[in-house]
Amino acid sequence: MDRRGFNRRVLLGGAVAATSLSLGSSEAVSAPTPARTAPAGGEVRRVKMYAERLDGGKMGYGLEKGKASVPGPLIELNEGDTLHVEFENTVDVPVSLHVHGLDYEISSDGTKMNRSDVAPGGTRTYTWRTHKPGRRPDGTWRSGSAGYWHYHDHVVGTEHGTGGIRNGLYGAVIVRRKGDVLPDRTHTIVFNDMTINNRPAHTGPDLEATVGDRVEIVMITHGEYYHTFHMHGHRWADNRTGMLTGPDDPSQVIDNKIVGPADSFGFQVIAGEGVGAGAWMYHCHVQSHSDMGMTGMFLVKKPDGTIPGHEPHAHEHGRESAPEEREGGKHEH
Repeated sequence: MDRRGFNRRVLLGGAVAATSLSLGSSEAVSAPTPARTAPAGGEVRRVKMYAERLDGGKMGYGLEKGKASVPGPLIELNEGDTLHVEFENTVDVPVSLHVHGLDYEISSDGTKMNRSDVAPGGTRTYTWRTHKPGRRPDGTWRSGSAGYWHYHDHVVGTEHGTGGIRNGLYGAVIVRRKGDVLPDRTHTIVFNDMTINNRPAHTGPDLEATVGDRVEIVMITHGEYYHTFHMHGHRWADNRTGMLTGPDDPSQVIDNKIVGPADSFGFQVIAGEGVGAGAWMYHCHVQSHSDMGMTGMFLVKKPDGTIPGHEPHAHEHGRESAPEEREGGKHEH
């Protein structure tokens, strides 16, 4: 399997993408291929990460010098894993790493208040831990770390990192539970103020897939505004994984979700399931926000690579394919 661009994504736990079946195929299938699932956690991992300045006033995180991006690298863990992030600040102002949803000591908080930020040219190791669900000594239940989370700067501009977040210092974290179904590809979408992934209006990233692919979306919100995330033609369960556990799962099935600053959630869909190939919109459903350019495309191709009725050059001037994509162990620039 092609693994070019592996540096933009941290694969923690040996997850491998599932093999998908084309929904448009007329050929008989003797036996469905079981979905690949996440293994048990408990690994100790290490990674090097950098903060860098980018063109246009942006800032980003990267796993190699000169390779920073917005959003930063997708980090994937399994419940029970520990991650040591050796962080180097290559810019001329203090920067930090602050993570949501994971366990860490105060020295890995990533704030000025407890001196856990990193001076220009400095380095620091942040340690993030995850845990499995279980009972506390008093008999009450403690939830596990599994979920769709995120990390970001907490010091640039203000002691709350307002300037860092505004300029692109953020990224996604996925913590999986043993047995969670693995996707064919993952996309990170961040509604940051009135942008998608800090891109210009009307140039939200294209999310590409082929009919039958299992596609995972990590959706994060930053900035000053509340939004709604809506995807045309596809829907998901409003729970931890975005997937129903069975016919009696009471989770509501939705295609639109209200999101506020620092919210994050994720889900999986089968590309084109029940609707086929097409250029399916995703966007903020606050009408003025859509009109101002908070929109992108979920491009679902037929097996031959075509998209019915889609003329990309006719109405997508300046649009690029999503660099935030991770496909079956691949995260592309």
